[in-house]
Amino acid sequence: MSQQNDWKTKSKETVYDNPWIRVEHHEVITPGGTDGIYGKIHFKNLAIGIIPIDEHDNTWLVGQYRYTLDEYSWEIPMGGGPLDIDPLLSAQRELQEETGISAQSWEVLMKIHTSNSVTDETGYIYIATDLSYGETEHEDTENIKIKKLPLTEAIDMIHSGEITDAITIAGILRYARHRANSKTI
Repeated sequence: MSQQNDWKTKSKETVYDNPWIRVEHHEVITPGGTDGIYGKIHFKNLAIGIIPIDEHDNTWLVGQYRYTLDEYSWEIPMGGGPLDIDPLLSAQRELQEETGISAQSWEVLMKIHTSNSVTDETGYIYIATDLSYGETEHEDTENIKIKKLPLTEAIDMIHSGEITDAITIAGILRYARHRANSKTI
């Protein structure tokens, strides 16, 4: 199996552009040598997710209606971070804006690609601990509800299908595994 790029780009054209994404149409030669097309969504920000954990193993979820899905979604605090800014700074900002929480300790839990068949979006998920609490600063586009709950309940919400957001699922399950492995000797 080749780990190099076997795709050849013949041409690409921007078909849509806004402050958050650019949609491109590519004429390509496939790895099999045939002519093809590819659509690519380029994200102009990183996806940033944060799992705040307190001393009692509680975390926080934010709930909001997601326009694109036309349904309500429970998620870890998350948002976008400019590509040219340290993702940690974006994580710190997002956690404070959405939950009012600040953290003294930060750890990168994982890097994630959200939907790599159509987009180049890259995300980072952080664990935030040593928490302090303040006021939220929600944006005009956000009508957020905040839920504090034991981490085990968030895991149950994933298994019951109540949480469907991919970044949230990946982050919480990875953290649960990370935590379980660090407690075994």
